[in-house]
Amino acid sequence: MTERIECDIAVVGAGAAGITVAAGGAMLGAKTVLIERDHMGGTRLYAELPLQALAAAARHATDWQHAAKLGIHYDEPDIDILAVLRHANAVIAAAAPNDSAERLGALGVTVLQGEARFTAPDTLSVGSALVTARRFVIASGAKPTMPAIPGLEDIACLTPQSIFDLAERPLHLLVVGGGGTGVACAQAFQRLGVRVTLIERQHCLARHDPELRDLVVDALRRDGVTLHEQTTITLAENSATGIVLTLHHADGSTDRIAGSHLLLATGWQADLAALDLRQAGITTGPRGIVVDGTLRTSNHHVHAIGTAVDPQATTAIVVHHAGVVLKNILLRLPLRADRRAAADLVACDPELACVGLSEAAARARHGRIHILRRPFILNERALAEGRSEGLLKVMTTPTGRILGAAAVGPQAAEVLHPWALAIGKGLGIGAVQGMIAPFPARGSSALQAAADFYRPKLFSPLTRRIVQFLARFG
Repeated sequence: MTERIECDIAVVGAGAAGITVAAGGAMLGAKTVLIERDHMGGTRLYAELPLQALAAAARHATDWQHAAKLGIHYDEPDIDILAVLRHANAVIAAAAPNDSAERLGALGVTVLQGEARFTAPDTLSVGSALVTARRFVIASGAKPTMPAIPGLEDIACLTPQSIFDLAERPLHLLVVGGGGTGVACAQAFQRLGVRVTLIERQHCLARHDPELRDLVVDALRRDGVTLHEQTTITLAENSATGIVLTLHHADGSTDRIAGSHLLLATGWQADLAALDLRQAGITTGPRGIVVDGTLRTSNHHVHAIGTAVDPQATTAIVVHHAGVVLKNILLRLPLRADRRAAADLVACDPELACVGLSEAAARARHGRIHILRRPFILNERALAEGRSEGLLKVMTTPTGRILGAAAVGPQAAEVLHPWALAIGKGLGIGAVQGMIAPFPARGSSALQAAADFYRPKLFSPLTRRIVQFLARFG
C-alpha cells in the first residue's frame, strides 16, 4: 500500500547540508521530511571527522621530535595503528547522535530511510511512500571518483571512508591522488609507521597557493612519504604479494611499484544517478546540478546545495548553502550564495588553510593587488612553542579591501578566523588592524600583517613632515 506524505520541505540527503536545512526548517515551523538512503551524517561524519582524529594521532606520534628543541627528551613512541583507527571510529560514534534520526525527530523532522527518486516535478518516491512538497532541497552529496586506470576494476580499493575500517596494519599504502584528503592520509599513515607512496597526475595540492603548497610537500618528504608528482598510472594489477601499479613519469620513464593496500583519493563527483532528475525537469552539467545564484534549479520548486552542485565544496560552503536556501524558502529573502569567504582546510602538519581568493584568483579578478606576508618566525607564540615554520599571506586591493588569506603552519585554521569574518562582512584591513586580541597568540599575526599594510604610509617622508609641522604648535 502506498503511503502519501505531504510537507512544506522535502530534503534529499542527510549530510551536513541536508541536516542543517531539515533541522532549521523544522525549528522554524515548517513541516519537514528528510530522506537518507545510507548513514546519517554523510561525508563530514564518516570521512572528514575521522581524518581529523587520524591527523591528531599522527601529530602526537611526532611530538617527541619537537620536544627535543625545548630540552625535553623521551623515546620514540610505540604506535598501535589499529588502536588509532579504533579511536577515529569512536570519534564518529561520539558525534553521530547529533546527526541521528532520533535527534532530528525530536526537532519535528520526519526521517525516511530509503532511495529517493523523482516521479514528477513535485513528487518523490521513497520505498512505498510518495512525498509531495511545496519545496524540495537536493543535498545528495558526492561519491568518490573512480579514475580511468586499466585493471582498477579488479582491485579491492580503499576510499576516504572505508580506510578507517581497516582490520590490519598496511605494510605499504599506495595513495592515488594528491589533493587535501590524499595528502593528509599519506602523511598521517607515514607518521604512524606505515610505508606510504603517493601518486599524483599533476602537482600535490594543485588548487592551493604554490608558495604555501610547497611547504607542505617539503614536510611530506621529510616525513618519509615517497612522492610521484606529474605521474600517471597506466595499469593496476593484483599480484601474489599485493597490488602492482605501472607508473609513467613526466620525463617519459616508467616503473612498477608494489603495495599492500590502495587508497583512491582522486576527488568527488555529484551523486545524482538514482534521483532521476529528468522526471523533475532539473538540468545538470559537468559538475552537478545547475543552479542560479540563489541555488534554485531549473525546476523553481527545487533547490540544490553542497556537493550536489559543486563536488569540491567544503563543509563550510555546504553549510553556508543550507543557510541561504532556508532564508530563501521560508523567509522569502532573495539571498545569493556568497563564495567570497569560501574556506578550505587540509589536515596536514603543518596545517594548510585558506579563505577567500588565492593570489592567482585575486590577480585575475582585480588586476593590481597588495600582498602581505607574515612569517610565523616573527610571531612570539610560535617562537616560544618551537614551531615557527610557515606563514600568513593576505591579499588586498590597493585601498585595503581584503580579498583572501591563507596560512600554513600549526593552527593555521584558527589564524584565519578574523580574516574569514572580515571577508564575509566586507571589512577592510583597518578593521583587522584595530582589533584588540589576546597576546601572545598565533592569531596576533593578523594584527602584525594589517600593520604592515599601513607601515609604508605611516612612516613615509610626508608623514614625518606632518609630524614635524604639528610639533611647532607645542
